[in-house]
Amino acid sequence: NSALTYDFEVFSAAQKKWLEVSSVSNFETFQANRLKLRFKEKDEKKTSLAHTLNGSALALPRIMAAILENNQTKEGIKIPESLVKYTGFDLIL
Repeated sequence: NSALTYDFEVFSAAQKKWLEVSSVSNFETFQANRLKLRFKEKDEKKTSLAHTLNGSALALPRIMAAILENNQTKEGIKIPESLVKYTGFDLIL
């Protein structure tokens, strides 16, 4: 019953399809109603139901597979430029 959901996907070259690696959802007051999760604005007497957000961590094996599959060259697997500072190398032979 989410009001809005964003799915994060990567393309799997081996499977020739997009795979979900994470999602983030806004449930507005749906979950807060059951929890009776309420808040008060500053200088207000009335309480309101909070809005809740849900987010999943990244599916790391799918992320790694997508990087390896989608960056193959004749020389080896080219590490994306934005990740080189974390790996310390730019090519897997």
